[in-house]
Amino acid sequence: MAKAIRFYETGTPEVLKLEDVEVGEPGPGQARVRHSYIALNFIDIYFRTGRYPLALPNGLGSDAVGVVEAVGAGVTDIRAGDRVGYLMGPQGAYSQVRVMPADVLIPLPDGVSDRTAATLMMKGMTAQYLFRQVFPLQGGETILYHAAAGGVGLIACQWARAMGVTMIGTVSTDEKAELARANGCAHTIVTSRENIVERVKEITGGKGVPVVYDSVGKDTLEASLDCLQPRGSLVSNGTSSGPVVIDSQKLAAKGSLWVTRPAMVHYIQPRAHMLDMAGELFEHVLAGRIVSEPKQVFGLADAAEAHRALESRKTTGSTVLVP
Repeated sequence: MAKAIRFYETGTPEVLKLEDVEVGEPGPGQARVRHSYIALNFIDIYFRTGRYPLALPNGLGSDAVGVVEAVGAGVTDIRAGDRVGYLMGPQGAYSQVRVMPADVLIPLPDGVSDRTAATLMMKGMTAQYLFRQVFPLQGGETILYHAAAGGVGLIACQWARAMGVTMIGTVSTDEKAELARANGCAHTIVTSRENIVERVKEITGGKGVPVVYDSVGKDTLEASLDCLQPRGSLVSNGTSSGPVVIDSQKLAAKGSLWVTRPAMVHYIQPRAHMLDMAGELFEHVLAGRIVSEPKQVFGLADAAEAHRALESRKTTGSTVLVP
């Protein structure tokens, strides 16, 4: 038996229940992993509240690190004792131990601790696919990135700096602005007291930016579009403030703008490509160009409290659970 978070109905954090669950032996193509750290992501809240429907009852979470305890038949590139992480697969990472498809597991290099890796699986790989695949950045470019002090945001700040990209980051408080700048964000905009469009135009000499990465959604959509250069691209990689509605005529009127709503699953296949993505991420970490540690740590039993903290927008960087 092992402890795991389950929920039987959607709603507030109180629907999350800590229970004993059976964990069997891995079948063909599977591995059993004992978690050391479990990462929280905003998408977990979407599942819990029902914005993204799941069959219920269900577990929660898709992002964790740990040690392989056993593997099933046919698994050749993962062995018992290997340190691994993952960011894909079925929901249920909020648990002490679970059985996973072995082909989603990513081996962790010796120089990257479990604690660090827990902040990198979903969030670091998100920065990789946003900056290197969705809209591949070039050194010398200036970009706008919303929520620059969040879990993905702080990694993005450092990745942009390593690439020679000037990042303008939006944040909600002066404290978050200081944190983003300390991680490599060249310019910050405190949205509670500054106008996003005016500041971007001021920083860019009226030109605007070629790309905006927007994980906020509804509250920032119009500003994001108004910050773009003609034929610029809006990468809508999240909707934490609510879903967006795109008016195609408005895109034409504002300069023949492009909009994409990328999903990680379409950028991480096949497995060899996923491992290459992780390799690039770990190379930055091992070289000291990206430094990442959890900013908030909760016990597995306190998952509801962790969700309340994440929803409050008072957290910075990454939040993890310790099973």
